[in-house]
Amino acid sequence: MVELNILDTEQKNERTKNIDILSTLEVLKLMNDEDKKVAYAVEKELENIQKAVDITYEKMAAGGRLIYSGCGTSGRLGILDAVECPPTFGTDPELVQALIAGGVMAFVKAVEGAEDNQELGAEDLKAIGFSEKDILVGIAASGRTPYVIGAVSYAKSIGAKTISVTCSTNSPLTSITDVAITLQTGPEVITGSTRLKSGTAQKMVLNMLSTSVMIKLGKVYGNLMVDLKATNEKLVERAVMIVRTITEADDLTARQTLEACDYSAKTAIVMLKCNLTAAKAEEAINKANGHISSIIS
Repeated sequence: MVELNILDTEQKNERTKNIDILSTLEVLKLMNDEDKKVAYAVEKELENIQKAVDITYEKMAAGGRLIYSGCGTSGRLGILDAVECPPTFGTDPELVQALIAGGVMAFVKAVEGAEDNQELGAEDLKAIGFSEKDILVGIAASGRTPYVIGAVSYAKSIGAKTISVTCSTNSPLTSITDVAITLQTGPEVITGSTRLKSGTAQKMVLNMLSTSVMIKLGKVYGNLMVDLKATNEKLVERAVMIVRTITEADDLTARQTLEACDYSAKTAIVMLKCNLTAAKAEEAINKANGHISSIIS
């Protein structure tokens, strides 16, 4: 039996105990006031987030993958972060993956009982060939979800590094991971509804983790996403803008250069800045491990 009364995420918020009789604006103001606490909760964990970023970068720079494991809201947040990496940073879809209890269908519809299956967490990792070269991030607001604990336990058993992102102190999950990020967001506006402040805090941490790692991997130049995949009209225009901003080329030149290198903004930038062919530019980028700052500076 789960003892909900001992979980931070299940405590009653005294400030919202009469929320059901408030006006619409009063409800919104109260929710907004509670949400303001989230960024401060994240700030208090910056040192642990730094550790998570550095260890993840180390693994990914050596050829490993970043894998998220979660259930419900936590699992869906992992999926949201993973699926945004390819278009934003030009990564292979296999590089950042998210596993959710109950499989992909659980993203849109709850799969009863899946989160209570500890063995399933391990089996899902085995199914993607998870190894000690990869890194696992277990996401669970309560810090006690069996599916995630099962995944983390398996990852540790084969020598992989593990990170937890929770919103409950002294949870089982935080005690078994190499890096524990514990976001003390306080009781939810609606008791136990961790899709609210807890989910917001977890999303902020995942944003920080993946974005910081991608910056360190050379996926960003200045603050521009030079490795984006131009898979739609908006992203094509963004690629043109990025190339023009960095190289000061005119619109026509930027577009022609992008067309010559399959719309790789990074390649186009090196071509224009160093007067190279697409093949030579790609060779230079590979030698620089993707960091174009060392090529065009």
